[in-house]
Amino acid sequence: MDNIVVTIARQYGSGGKTIGQMYAEELGIPWYDLNLTKMASDESGIKEELFVQVDEKLKNSPFLRLTTNIYKDGDMIPPGSKDFVSAKNLFNYQARIIKRLAETESCVIIGRAADYVLKDYPNVVSVFVHASPEYNLQKAMEVNSMSEAEMQKFIEATDKYRAAYYKHYTGREWTDARNYDLCLNSGKLGFQKCVEEIKAYIKVRFE
Repeated sequence: MDNIVVTIARQYGSGGKTIGQMYAEELGIPWYDLNLTKMASDESGIKEELFVQVDEKLKNSPFLRLTTNIYKDGDMIPPGSKDFVSAKNLFNYQARIIKRLAETESCVIIGRAADYVLKDYPNVVSVFVHASPEYNLQKAMEVNSMSEAEMQKFIEATDKYRAAYYKHYTGREWTDARNYDLCLNSGKLGFQKCVEEIKAYIKVRFE
């Protein structure tokens, strides 16, 4: 396999983003997260601020999980259409970037329902990183200045949004293990052993 892409979905506080970064750094490959928004902006000509604004609007929508707008390949809305800058089309542009990356290079893609966007790609390994609520809270408190109660609410709200976002664009449940190749408990393994598990899985599957 010429290029292998690892997608990371993660609970807040589980260290999934850090694990993805560690894996990418060990292999000397790029990793993508919020920079996908900038790339999609450059691709579409739509201001990056609009991507950010749409994300914020979705976070505050009580109806996000109750509605679906399942991503379909090639379902782009052309410039000039009133829906060109809709949430659906902004997701479409990010998905286009994700697919291009998967076709051209080895990399790590964090979030953005990338596992679903790339579900038909044979060179993709999808990973879900999770841990106990206590572990996630402890790790989140190490890098945030909130009170414990505030942090707990923030974690719950963030994971609720991630689940709703995933459901909206995929029609699937975010925490369903069947969506992923690997589900790793970072609280039991630690970050480095999670990286080693990803590498071991790839070796068995592709070599």
